[in-house]
Amino acid sequence: MILQAVTSPITIESMLVLGAYLSLGSLYLVVVPLLLYSWMNRRWHCMGKLERLGAYGMVFLFFPGLILFAPFLNMRLNGQGEV
Repeated sequence: MILQAVTSPITIESMLVLGAYLSLGSLYLVVVPLLLYSWMNRRWHCMGKLERLGAYGMVFLFFPGLILFAPFLNMRLNGQGEV
């Protein structure tokens, strides 16, 4: 039996699908959660009822990305300094 060389079946279509997965994954796990963190940090004390409901819905929707950045971001309020 003659062994044939295994050719790689990577086509342009498979590269496009891989690129789409990577772009959507990075958008879901990195870009939108960072934008959501910054938006919530700016608007937290002046949100209305519907805006807060929308923020909670976005947190529920993008929870995996938010949990990735949670150890690195400090959302606590600034205190009065040392006493």
